[in-house]
Amino acid sequence: MKYNPAVSSSRRKSRKAHFTADSTARRKIMSCSLSKDLQAKYNVRSMPVRKDDEVQVVRGIYKNREGKVTACYRRKYVIHVERITRDKANGAQVNVGVQPSNCVITKLKLDKDRKAILERKDRSKAPAAAATDVIVESNMAGVD
Repeated sequence: MKYNPAVSSSRRKSRKAHFTADSTARRKIMSCSLSKDLQAKYNVRSMPVRKDDEVQVVRGIYKNREGKVTACYRRKYVIHVERITRDKANGAQVNVGVQPSNCVITKLKLDKDRKAILERKDRSKAPAAAATDVIVESNMAGVD
């Protein structure tokens, strides 16, 4: 069911938006969920992945492999993780692209911008405002 009339539910338009997205939009699309302990620590579910984060692959043929992100290839919507490589016919090693949706961030590279994002996305603060709304609504429930 369509909830927002300003957003199209057309498959054609969605695909066009995805494949013609600019770099900043691709950054957001290329998000990884955080590991369970990081979710508990920061009360944040997912973050855009960046170079020097440590990730674990949870789907595909490279499942359970861990490593540091060496590159975020936004044009191809993949990330390159160290030690996830394959050999070419001439013997050279080449990085294999892994989709960020198939990974979990196990260690964040924190700088001031990343800390600000975690503060903004912290879900422990948002429910406090929602809880006060519920209290007000329950008090008004008996009023006719």
